[in-house]
Amino acid sequence: MAYHDQEDSHSNKWYLDFSCSNHICGNKSLFSDLDESFKDNLKLGNNSRMTAMGKGTIQLQVKDHFFQIPGVFHVLDLKRNLISMGQLQERVQSAIGILITQKKNTLEMLDRFQMMNCNQVGISTEPGLKLTKDLEGKKVDNTLFKQIVGSLMYLTEARPNIMYSVSLISRYMECPAEYHLLATKRVLRYLKGTFDFGVFYKKKVALDLIGFCDSDYASDLDGRRITSSYAFMMSSEAVSWSSKKQQVVTLSTTKAEFVAAASCACQAVWLKKIIDMLHKK
Repeated sequence: MAYHDQEDSHSNKWYLDFSCSNHICGNKSLFSDLDESFKDNLKLGNNSRMTAMGKGTIQLQVKDHFFQIPGVFHVLDLKRNLISMGQLQERVQSAIGILITQKKNTLEMLDRFQMMNCNQVGISTEPGLKLTKDLEGKKVDNTLFKQIVGSLMYLTEARPNIMYSVSLISRYMECPAEYHLLATKRVLRYLKGTFDFGVFYKKKVALDLIGFCDSDYASDLDGRRITSSYAFMMSSEAVSWSSKKQQVVTLSTTKAEFVAAASCACQAVWLKKIIDMLHKK
């Protein structure tokens, strides 16, 4: 699962591992909560065995964003902190394809933020909703808001249908007001009714890459910047998606569409290169 070196010290760096079956961390200080009563035996990649001395949740910061990752094993004297790609997602395989979901993580998140008994809604964001920096509104717990948004970002790996909503609320993590929290809780209410949704990939389909892009002119009421989005499909399955507030201010809807198309084209070129490499192999 991982290489272990007794002489190496702890690191704050994390590595994505496709063969690792569990998230594991050697630095106790990185845990936001840790159940030290949990014990389990682990087999490492060099065939040595170690004991997990606890299990809990870590909070990672990537630039200005915070991510909550539950189910992390605490293993003493570990050389590298590892994030298991397999544990990030749940897979249900059948004769016609594979379904990738985050059902378990979604239910754990709803329970953690006390939203298991909430009323369900049919869409994650109210139509036409535009949020602003509410400097005079009632403030809410900054840490709690970041934890919820970080957990939602974690789910977008297999839930492209919440990408726009998460992108929108993540802009207000520094100074969230009450109505920002209400918009965030609406996403949780949507997940309550769709916790078993995911991305389904069919077997033996044509690898035709199709891309879509769009922009929302001056949707950011604070800075008047556009939000551009794209989604790429192979056959009928989504393989890449994004929703992002751009760094530039456009002066017309035409320029806004151009910026969105340019961003989409860059991703298309990269995906085409990946597909060509796979065909050569």
